[in-house]
Amino acid sequence: MDAPTVSTKNAFPVSHSPTTPDESWSADLGGIHVVFGDGLIERLGELARELGSRKALLITDPGLEQAGHAERAIRSLERAGVSAAVFDGVEENPTTRHVAAGVEAARKAEPDLLIGFGGGSSMDCAKGINFVYTNGGRMEDYQGEGKAARPMLLSIGVPTTTGTGSEGQRFALISQEESHRKMACGDKKARFHTVILDPRLVTSMPHEVAAVSGMDALSHALESYVTRRRNPISQLFAREAWRLLESSFERFLTEPADAAARARMLLGAHLGGAAIEASMLGAAHSCANPLTARYGITHGIAVGLMLPHVIRFNDGEVPELYGELALAAGLNGGGVGERVRQLRRAARLPERLQDCGVDAERIPVLAEEAAGQWTAQFNPRTVATDDLRRLYEEAF
Repeated sequence: MDAPTVSTKNAFPVSHSPTTPDESWSADLGGIHVVFGDGLIERLGELARELGSRKALLITDPGLEQAGHAERAIRSLERAGVSAAVFDGVEENPTTRHVAAGVEAARKAEPDLLIGFGGGSSMDCAKGINFVYTNGGRMEDYQGEGKAARPMLLSIGVPTTTGTGSEGQRFALISQEESHRKMACGDKKARFHTVILDPRLVTSMPHEVAAVSGMDALSHALESYVTRRRNPISQLFAREAWRLLESSFERFLTEPADAAARARMLLGAHLGGAAIEASMLGAAHSCANPLTARYGITHGIAVGLMLPHVIRFNDGEVPELYGELALAAGLNGGGVGERVRQLRRAARLPERLQDCGVDAERIPVLAEEAAGQWTAQFNPRTVATDDLRRLYEEAF
């Protein structure tokens, strides 16, 4: 996977941390035009017109539409002369069924632009819809990378959670409806052309959503920094993501109205997504996916359960990298793994698999499934099925 290029216009360097609610900027990160600032959802219509759109399909979930966020987006589009249709059938951990329903909505609307509006599920579903609507077939046909032979629609991503960073990635994670096996479907043409980071949109997140999405974002920064495919650009994004997220997570949970903490979390989550785009993820995500598929454990909880154990496992291979992250966060003792545990406790997330209904007798099956996950191959230390079984046992 190519490392993203970085250029800026009217932008500050990524090492700068937003601290005031009225700060705004734009930048081109890896070919994605990113605009950041409070209230910038009002520019959605203008940005859609810049891409030549006249008819857009907004892909979101019922909760966001009920909260009125989708209506603000539609009004902005209509002010700019862009007609808008809405598909609000996205659910958590979207499957091939959700993509198929969205494709039907696209066929009725005949859009020239897709807008993913919401959390990672909406982003992934928008990318999945783009694959099938423009190239035909089924979602299963696009598992892997570069399987879309035809052009795809232009698209805009608008995240409303501080978690997945999916708006910065070319991959859609879609589960197969019957097996619940997660498929990674990627293509450069599937990336959002424009991303709007509006911290005001994340103010309505419940504590539980903020906790699990924040833990997910932290895991992206920590895993992408140490993977086998790491490079200077991915580490630049990952280190800055970790610094922003680690310093703001607790404040964001206790004081969600804090504009600076909110801005730092949103930017950190996006930079974590950009780091994944350049260097992939590791064993914590390999272990988390079977927990979600078999036990319905929310992804952010699942990866938070496994991450400290994977860090300990990897530390013998890349101790200097974890040391760099500890230095970046100003940690005086305990290291990165212990800091993750502290943040997990602050978020009031489960700390043991047995507290989440996991059956100890099923651990060997979980380990086999984790070994088959696509991210396992990028872990800095080679992981075999027995290694993954021991990680699950430690987390149990």
